[in-house]
Amino acid sequence: MDIADVAKRSGVPASTLRYYEKKGLIASAGPSGVRRQFAPAVLDQLALIALGQAGGLSLDDIRAMLWPNAGGAQVDRAVLTAKADEIDATIKQLQAMSRGLRHAAQCPAPSHAECPVFKRLLKAAAAGALNRRRRPASMVRP
Repeated sequence: MDIADVAKRSGVPASTLRYYEKKGLIASAGPSGVRRQFAPAVLDQLALIALGQAGGLSLDDIRAMLWPNAGGAQVDRAVLTAKADEIDATIKQLQAMSRGLRHAAQCPAPSHAECPVFKRLLKAAAAGALNRRRRPASMVRP
């Protein structure tokens, strides 16, 4: 398949396809210097890349797990478990934020400053922010 066909079928821009090729995530067939041609299997590879990215994996993580050699995928289950744990923690945090926002929106107190639940949420948020600032730089994840 021509690079334009791959871009059209996958929805991935040609510039991104060239970048993925440069990073070793996909490979074109044929001599360099001519219009890139790809095997039909590239569409499955692009789907795996999209799935990995949706799961929060970096392109380097994806490449290391899916194309370590000609032998096929070597999925690092520990990396996947750690990423799933990270997602679960984010979900819990977002659910707590959602509950707090819903409470603030429906709170019968005359002022949010008078609401004990809102005050507790503020203290928890401040404590979390302070704890993040106090962690050593080696502990902070980008």
